Amino acid sequence: MDPDEHEKYMRMALRQAQAAMDSGEVPTGCVIVHTSSDGDRHEPRIVGRAHNQVELLKDPTAHAEMIAITQAASAIGDWRLADTVLYVTKEPCAMCAGAIVLARIPLVVFGAPDPRRGGAVSVFGILDSPHLNHRCTTVAGVMQEECAELLREFFRNRRGESGR
Repeated sequence: MDPDEHEKYMRMALRQAQAAMDSGEVPTGCVIVHTSSDGDRHEPRIVGRAHNQVELLKDPTAHAEMIAITQAASAIGDWRLADTVLYVTKEPCAMCAGAIVLARIPLVVFGAPDPRRGGAVSVFGILDSPHLNHRCTTVAGVMQEECAELLREFFRNRRGESGR
């Protein structure tokens, strides 16, 4: 996929992140695209699309990536998500990076890095760990400023409300 395609799908992930923010969740959005041909169909198709729902579902695992991976596995009919690309607005945490590796997703494209908790490359390097049986290629920084600004806005507003 070329950079224009990455930007196209990251915009979709950003819309998901905005939906998360609108509902009081940390604004992270994810889109998973199946890239192989499906019968007569040769165009990439979206098989997973989600945003954080931790607060709504009262579930610490309800991150955008986890929900989108479940949707994609259901849509494809297999837990192995080969021939997919995962787009996410913020670098995956350790939990999500582990799920991405287990799902065998070959390419992860993310917007904003997470220098404190990043599980993909910033802190833990799970996606390309030589200790695991699958490694993912990553493309970092796609629409980074837009993704980071949404996070900054969310946390500015949250600090403003709490008085901290």
